[in-house]
Amino acid sequence: MKKSLKRFLFTFAMGATMLSFSQCGSKTSTESTTEADSFTHKDTISYLSQPLITDHFTADPSAHVFEDKIYIYPSHDIPSSAQEDDTGAQYDMKDYHVYSMDSPNGKVTDHGEVLHVADVAWATKQMWAPDAAEKNGKYYLYFPAKDKENIFRLGVAVSDDPAGPFEPQPAPMNGSFSIDPAVFEDRDGTHYIYWGGIWGGQLQKWRTGKYHSTGDSPFADEPADEEPAIAPKVAKLSGDMLEFGEKPKDILILDQAGEPIKAGDHDRRFFEAAWVHRHDDTYYFSYSTGDTHTISYATGDNPYGPFTYQGVVLAPVQGWTNHHSIVKVGDQWYIFYHDTQISGKNYLRNIKMAPLQHNPDGSIQTIIPMEKTK
Repeated sequence: MKKSLKRFLFTFAMGATMLSFSQCGSKTSTESTTEADSFTHKDTISYLSQPLITDHFTADPSAHVFEDKIYIYPSHDIPSSAQEDDTGAQYDMKDYHVYSMDSPNGKVTDHGEVLHVADVAWATKQMWAPDAAEKNGKYYLYFPAKDKENIFRLGVAVSDDPAGPFEPQPAPMNGSFSIDPAVFEDRDGTHYIYWGGIWGGQLQKWRTGKYHSTGDSPFADEPADEEPAIAPKVAKLSGDMLEFGEKPKDILILDQAGEPIKAGDHDRRFFEAAWVHRHDDTYYFSYSTGDTHTISYATGDNPYGPFTYQGVVLAPVQGWTNHHSIVKVGDQWYIFYHDTQISGKNYLRNIKMAPLQHNPDGSIQTIIPMEKTK
């Protein structure tokens, strides 16, 4: 999930907007607190959007329209004494809440805890970014967690209500690994699951199809800069939505010349946070570039790709991570994302939303989430 905070001291310029970590404001906190509303903030930047939830720390929001409401399935950040490291140990999330809104400007309802790591027989810790899907009146919550061998797997929990609570399956999805599951339903009703994340997300450790521990094999690390970047994964879901319905496939992300994005191309290569949406007849694969902090996107003509890189959906937010979802509500598209406006801490985040616009040629207008003030 994370590798080095050195890259967090970034400066980027896009149009008239220029930001750097040193300009993102000073924060103070009471270390004994457990929720976001005890933090204070000295404003030094202007934010495009304000936090949707202020009494919990929330991140990685997956949004869907179910039963004519917006439902948001985020991860739940908690204060941690773990030292920040390359594996993301400080992101020690233990449970999930579900939130809903009657409209984009409506009140946010917290439906409470819907699943806890203690309820999942095979899981031990780190309930990271989830997603949800619906089929035939049943709702499915897909989530990553580390098993008893400290390896990330993907789990599924089921409910009759989009607000949960969710009952977990007794074992992880067969053959699953890594993090950040995201489910896309195509117009024919077929569901596809996308997933993967490098560094702490362990995707690089599965380069040969089996898990390699760091130090035991050269395949436990990223490929060389000039080699193709590690690919996120995709598979159709089984009819019961509980397993992969086929052998997982690589998602190929190409540059404009038709060549695979290289591992050393940190501005464009996949890091984590896969998401797919369809606009007209085009499939959009969007994702986090990780240490360069953007949500970028690529387009294709089918759910498997290949996808051709097009540009940036969301410029860097305040905080190290950038993770999103894109959903259409009525006639308007929205992006849901997170930053660290409330806490100023990389592992204590808050979710937000903003309108998203497709141009007539199908490209997406880049969203600038914050601007510096004086």
